[in-house]
Amino acid sequence: MTKRCELSGRTVQAGNNVSHANNKTRRRFLPNLQQTSLWSETLGEMVRFRVSVHAIRSVEHRGGLDMYLKGTPDSCLSSNARKIKRRIKKIDKIDA
Repeated sequence: MTKRCELSGRTVQAGNNVSHANNKTRRRFLPNLQQTSLWSETLGEMVRFRVSVHAIRSVEHRGGLDMYLKGTPDSCLSSNARKIKRRIKKIDKIDA
């Protein structure tokens, strides 16, 4: 399974460990991924995602999963998240 957030697209970053003697060795910074269920008000159901804690905070800040997906470009989202976004847009279009 890839180490990539399904909502924000955060992935592994590379950098250096720097010792007190200023020796540099390569290291990886892994995203803090969590398996979580998020509530979609439009769909009326829980949706499971593997997301970073940063994305969970962003979802809460933007007012829920539906609002977050509407404001996020498709290039950042996983295929699963894009399917959920399409379902939400379809239901919103029917209700309008």
